[in-house]
Amino acid sequence: MKSKLKLLLLKDVEDLGKKGEVVAVKPGYARNYLLPKKTAVFAAPNTLRMQEKLQKERAIKSLEEKKEADALAKVIEQIALSITVKADVDGRMFGSVNAQDIAKLFEPHSIKLTKKNIVLKKPIKEVGVFEIPILLQEGVETKITLTVIGEKIKKSALEKEKEKKKKADDKTKETDKKAEVKKEETEETK
Repeated sequence: MKSKLKLLLLKDVEDLGKKGEVVAVKPGYARNYLLPKKTAVFAAPNTLRMQEKLQKERAIKSLEEKKEADALAKVIEQIALSITVKADVDGRMFGSVNAQDIAKLFEPHSIKLTKKNIVLKKPIKEVGVFEIPILLQEGVETKITLTVIGEKIKKSALEKEKEKKKKADDKTKETDKKAEVKKEETEETK
């Protein structure tokens, strides 16, 4: 079994670590991705000074990001979102509302969130009011209120089909009556 390489991250790498951290990664990941993109360097004694510098930079950046995230959280808390979905006469939804749908609802408010920011255990499949947790940068959490409104579809497919059958039956009865009337008229003329 190959050993892992220790690298010092020069930039934040999603699902691996933040700038200034020493991480252990597989050699292939280091050679093929991290080192060519200059997102990491080998962790050696001479890079310890660089690590301290990077950690200080990261701490300053972290404070700035936390302030921005706190301000954004206050703005998000004031927003009440609603989404209209198709539902049948009984209020059952067709489809569901997922994290990506909720993220798109923030676009008109000039707030850019991804589906990773929205903490939704499973898609919403019913009409109602929901408290949705939002996870922002630096561990800042907030909640929004989402109202799912059901746009009632007047007639379901079954009801439409029944109506078509009824109209077809009515036409058949009407043509039968016309045929009877014609038959009676021809008999009277004889």
